[in-house]
Amino acid sequence: MKLYIQNMVSLRCKMLVKQELQNLGIIYKTVELGEVVLDGPIEKNKLLEFKRALHLSGLELMDDERAILVEKIINLVVEMVHYTDEVPKVNFSNFLSEKLNTNYAKLSDLFSKFKGITIENFVILHKIERAKELITYDQLNITEIAYKLHYSSVAHLSKQFKQVTGLTPTFFKHLATRRRENLEDLSKH
Repeated sequence: MKLYIQNMVSLRCKMLVKQELQNLGIIYKTVELGEVVLDGPIEKNKLLEFKRALHLSGLELMDDERAILVEKIINLVVEMVHYTDEVPKVNFSNFLSEKLNTNYAKLSDLFSKFKGITIENFVILHKIERAKELITYDQLNITEIAYKLHYSSVAHLSKQFKQVTGLTPTFFKHLATRRRENLEDLSKH
């Protein structure tokens, strides 16, 4: 049995969900971003307790098929931008279509209706947030960050960075206080 969880966009969220499952004695096979695979069926009262526990942590159990699909898109974006260095072998629209076995135009339309932002802009927001994180760590230069985030050039990264933040990456690097967003807040766009 699969359960889908909204706003589950970080490794911390995964740990929290695992802990709640263990607290309630619910046996699970896997916990991934936005998705839990249970070992078998779950009692209705346990499901309600799990739902309440998630809600207290800002997570929501989902049952609407369209909302689940949107959440899957969000989780694929978050995983690709924040937790993997691998580049999909195909462009991102084809990658999403293949992963979700759905036409990209349908995914794009659904995502825009639910989130009020295009998938492309959502990806850009996450890439810029990741760039801010990497700049803050100060272990890579801007060229290396552009390469790591799969930008075609430093100029491309700089242009998008300035569009999103109003600052150049170099200026951001020299700021005394660097403001970053929570991944959970980016996913609410």
